[in-house]
Amino acid sequence: MRRVQLKGITWNHSRAFPPLVATAQRFEELHPGIEIAWEKRSLHAFGHASLAELAQLFDLVVVDHPMMGDAETTSSLLDLSQLLDSDCLKEMEQDSAGPSFASYLYHEKLFALPIDAAAPAASFRPDLLADAGFAELSQWSEVLELARRGLVRMPGFPADLFLNFMGMCVTLGSAVAANSDALFERAIALECLDELRELATLMPAEIYEWNPIALYERISSTDEFAYCPFAYTYSNYARAGFAPTPLWFALSPTLWNGSHLRTVLGGTGLAISTSSTHKEVALEYSLYVAGHVCQSTLYGVCGGQPARRSAWMDEELNRLTDGFFQQTLPSIEAAYVRPRYPGYAGLQEKAGVPLADYLQNGGNASETLDCVDALYRASLPAGELYA
Repeated sequence: MRRVQLKGITWNHSRAFPPLVATAQRFEELHPGIEIAWEKRSLHAFGHASLAELAQLFDLVVVDHPMMGDAETTSSLLDLSQLLDSDCLKEMEQDSAGPSFASYLYHEKLFALPIDAAAPAASFRPDLLADAGFAELSQWSEVLELARRGLVRMPGFPADLFLNFMGMCVTLGSAVAANSDALFERAIALECLDELRELATLMPAEIYEWNPIALYERISSTDEFAYCPFAYTYSNYARAGFAPTPLWFALSPTLWNGSHLRTVLGGTGLAISTSSTHKEVALEYSLYVAGHVCQSTLYGVCGGQPARRSAWMDEELNRLTDGFFQQTLPSIEAAYVRPRYPGYAGLQEKAGVPLADYLQNGGNASETLDCVDALYRASLPAGELYA
C-alpha cells in the first residue's frame, strides 16, 4: 500500500487546531495509507511568521489573506485556480461567507481555499449587561456611558488596535493605501483616533496586553466587565461548556456619526506549499475540508468557524452556538478586505504600536499618524504601489 505523509501548520486555538485534527483523522479513515499531521503555532506567529520558511517545512499552511502578496512574490504557495475547474471555483465563490473566497484571489491567482471566516463584532455578558440596565448596546454613546462605569474593554494588542482603527476609518469613508504617501485620509483618521482615545482612556492599562482570545477568556471567567464593542469573533465562547460563562455576540455599535461600523475581514485559508511532494493528495484533502458538507458538520461541530455561508446559516451550528453565526454574519458580509501587497502583513503590528502609545499616553495625534504613514511607506515594495 502506498503511504503518503502530509504535514500541516495552523495556529494554536480550539477554533483552529481541533477541527483540522478531526478532518485529518476522518480523511485518513476514508483514504488508507494517507497520514496527515497538524502542528500549531501561536496566534502572533500565525500573523507574522515567514510564509516562505513555513512553506519549505509543511505541505499544508493555514494562512491569512494579507499574506497573498507575499505568496506571489516568493512563489511559495500553489495557484489553485490552475488546478480547479470553473464550476468548482464558482460554487465556492457563491457559497462564500462574505468576501472570504475573494480575499485569497490576488492578481487572478487563488493561493488558498477559505476554511475559516471572522470579523470583529460585539460580545457581552447578558447577565452583567442587564444588571447595568442594558439589554444590548447599539450606539457609540451607550458604549461610552457603560465604559465610564468601568464595564467595557477592548483588545489593545497593537495589531488589533490597528485593524479596529482601520475599520473605523473605512466606515467614515477613508480609502486605504490609495497612494504611496498616506495609509488613510488624514482628516478622517484624526477624527477616528480622537474617538478611539476617548474610549480607551476609560479602560485599564492591561488591555494593551490583550488579543481577542485573552479578552474572551477574561470576560467569560470573571465579572470584571460586561461588554466589548469590537474584537475578532470566536464562536467557541458562545458554546456551552467551553468557557465558565458563555458569551453572546452581536453586531458592533453604530458609530458617533450614525454609520454602521464596517469591520475588517479576518479568517483563514488552507494553502498548499509548492515544495510539497504530494500536491494531488494535499489538494484532495483541502477540497474536503473546504467543502460544504465538512464545513457544515465535522469542521463546524468540532469548534471551527467555517468560511461557507451555508454553514453560517446551518440550523445545528446555530443551535450549538446560541445563534452566533446568524447574529454575526452581517459583519462578515460587509467586511473590508485588507491590503495584500508584499510586505503588508508585517505592517499591522508595527503600525499598531504608535496607536497604542497614543491611546495609552496621549501626545500629538497628527504626529502619531505621521509615524503610521512612515511605517506604511517603509512596508511598500520598492518602486511599485500594490493595493
